[in-house]
Amino acid sequence: MNRIRGKSLRWLLVSRLVGLQALMLTGLVLTIVGVLWGGGYIVSLEPEDETINVIENAIARDQAGVMIVRDTPALARQRARMPELWFLVRDKDGHRVSQGDVPPEFARIGDALDDVGQARLGWNIGDAPRATARMRWVGSAAGRVQILTGSGGAVPWHRFAAAIATLFLSAVLPILAVMALTTLVATPIVVRRALLGLGHAAAQAKRIDTDKRGARLTLDQVPNEIVPLVVAINDALRRLDEGFDRRQRFLVDAAHELRTPIAILQTRIESTEPGPQTARLLEDVRRLSTLADQLLDTERLKQTAAPQSDIDLVEVAQHVTSDLAPLAIAAGYEIAFESSVKQAPLSGDQGALERALANLIHNAIEYGGRRGKIVVSVTASSVSVTDEGPGIPPNDRERVFEPFYRLNNGSRGAGLGLNLVREIVRLHDGMIDIQDGPNGGTRVTMAFGIRHAQR
Repeated sequence: MNRIRGKSLRWLLVSRLVGLQALMLTGLVLTIVGVLWGGGYIVSLEPEDETINVIENAIARDQAGVMIVRDTPALARQRARMPELWFLVRDKDGHRVSQGDVPPEFARIGDALDDVGQARLGWNIGDAPRATARMRWVGSAAGRVQILTGSGGAVPWHRFAAAIATLFLSAVLPILAVMALTTLVATPIVVRRALLGLGHAAAQAKRIDTDKRGARLTLDQVPNEIVPLVVAINDALRRLDEGFDRRQRFLVDAAHELRTPIAILQTRIESTEPGPQTARLLEDVRRLSTLADQLLDTERLKQTAAPQSDIDLVEVAQHVTSDLAPLAIAAGYEIAFESSVKQAPLSGDQGALERALANLIHNAIEYGGRRGKIVVSVTASSVSVTDEGPGIPPNDRERVFEPFYRLNNGSRGAGLGLNLVREIVRLHDGMIDIQDGPNGGTRVTMAFGIRHAQR
């Protein structure tokens, strides 16, 4: 049986929770960083730093060792973006070079910052608007120099991307890994415990027997979100029970109603002049009567438990064989009874076992080819009926026990006899088996106590 696979609720929750956590954590970290960045509480990306980097790459010394500013493409682009660009570069020896209009208040301030690695120079809130500056000591082609420049410019996008990637790898990713691992471990446990009640309901559903009505799934410990599904299944089971009960009542009523006209028809045929046609009609009527009895027996077995009593299989087989012997002889058969034991005690329903054996003999008469011998054999724990007819193909030996299944051999039966026999045998803790007869044909054996012995 192929197992139908669908989406796992555990992994669906894990994947969605991890994705949601990643989005929320990334948004939270970026929000916090943005607030701290805007408040100046952490080192931020500043356009002045980009300007200092450009100037750093432009500083060099000529052949005489004099510090110069090379006109690099990057510096040219920076001047284009910042028409008012100014900077002042000096080394430890006091040599300096500058470009642009250096504000007077910053012209000599670098001399006092030799021991300061970097600084931002500006004014208090409320002061008159003035120029601000950024200072940083860097290593350049001209050696270690101090660069002082004004504010302005822009940070390239790749610097932003690199800063965000660094922040993600150093802060967001480790936290997300811990949260994902926690979710991966905790979610299956939570789902398993939350759906424990649903597992109990599924186990109940597996134990539902088609022959036992009134089964319902429990709602104990079922999550509220699953309750509508369980309620809908219980409603469906209730409707199936009601439909099954209606079908049973119809079959029982129909079988009862059929018995009266069948009995009347049989009486009228028997009162006519004997002849080949009369015998054929009587056989057809008996077949109708047997079908009605089978329908009633099938429904009785489903509705009531079989009464248990001490019976003797030998006595039952002798009684049924003697009752049906005239019918077998009239159909052209020899019929014999054999027993390897004097008694075969069994606890069960004598009437049901008689009907089961009668069905097997009727089948032998109907499908035995109207020739040869029918043998009823009894052992200490089994009864078998053997004919010498065309037999049952091996591929059909299981299907013939299905209700209304008929072989493609021109049979006119309804396909209920063997199904009824199997149900009666099951009620008596037994098994039924079909094999080839010793002289061809079919041997059907009802063995009792076999299932109990195999447990």
